[in-house]
Amino acid sequence: MSIVLVHVSVKPEKVADFINVTLENARNSRLEPGVINFDLIQEEDEGTKFIIFEEYANKSAANQHKDTRHYRVWREAVMEMMAEPRKGIWFNRVVE
Repeated sequence: MSIVLVHVSVKPEKVADFINVTLENARNSRLEPGVINFDLIQEEDEGTKFIIFEEYANKSAANQHKDTRHYRVWREAVMEMMAEPRKGIWFNRVVE
């Protein structure tokens, strides 16, 4: 299992737009084979900070996700919404 936490800092005036396009991407991503979980979480104290929690069966499924139309649409849409470049950090599940 492969897990990536994508840290995103959004411009304050773009938070609602970011949430909308990211939730659409998440809905479509959950339909992909090999996607186990795909969630958007928002920092409680600072509403412009988000983590996209992506859980895949394997790295191949993660790579296939990046080839989907909905991912490419999302990536293009959020580019100007971010206050700084997003950062993805990969993890492996330790406990089953």
